[in-house]
Amino acid sequence: MISPVLPVSRSEAVPGAPGLVEALESGSVLVFRDLDFPLDAFEQRFVERPFADGKAKNVAIRSETAALRGGAGSEEEQARLRDLLVRYRRFAENLIDTYLPAYRNKVSLAGTSYRPFDVDKRKLSWRRDDTRMHVDAFPSNPIGERRILRIFRNINAEGQPRLWRVGEDFGSMAEKFLPKLPGYSGLSASLLAALKITKAKRSEYDHLMLHLHDALKRDLDYQANAPQADVRFQPGETWVTFSDLVMHGAMGGRYMLEQTAYIAVADQADPEKSPQRILARKLGRPLKH
Repeated sequence: MISPVLPVSRSEAVPGAPGLVEALESGSVLVFRDLDFPLDAFEQRFVERPFADGKAKNVAIRSETAALRGGAGSEEEQARLRDLLVRYRRFAENLIDTYLPAYRNKVSLAGTSYRPFDVDKRKLSWRRDDTRMHVDAFPSNPIGERRILRIFRNINAEGQPRLWRVGEDFGSMAEKFLPKLPGYSGLSASLLAALKITKAKRSEYDHLMLHLHDALKRDLDYQANAPQADVRFQPGETWVTFSDLVMHGAMGGRYMLEQTAYIAVADQADPEKSPQRILARKLGRPLKH
């Protein structure tokens, strides 16, 4: 089954309805079509040309008080771009509190980013090529018993959609690739942490997800022929998904805002729907920590 895309209208959605959380945890992409996040006259310049130094994929802040990283423009412009990211961060938090209140006070916000570049024109290695379908995993930042929740918004001013493709459900994909993955070594994971290569010790889950991420991107036959569907997110739309569960590839579009958040598996409405528990069931045993 391909991950479903579920349109949500503010005028029709019941804030806090359990069905939205259930859909999200089951692998849906929630698309909010009419949430307000207007840009003021000064901020319009940020969707007319990229205010980025070009050294990284994105311009970002790591927290509400952190400095802007990767920005360009005058001192005033960079300050206002940072303000825009802080405002989007609060917008994302309010979305969670309003429409996913089961997660209220359980979600921790991570980085917030401004993404002005067209994804399909960047020349990247296969591992960094996000046009290839993948599940999210962070090499230097082990996730362990947390989930990766992401809130995106298309702010393109020229009517250009953000193009994605979504793949089959996580369990079906895992069945194909798990037998090909190398085994986990707790000793190796401890060494990486001791050498500060990773911020903490990788669990077996982190090990498996990193190798799934790479195996998916490396397999061109799977990329071309696996079950998948194209999705177009229009300007003004906001979409929310667990990017560690939903296979996705970003195929095109410029000017987007993104918020990353974490929630503990134990704080989900149904922890058994997490990739941690799905992988454990496929292996027939608990994952090693």
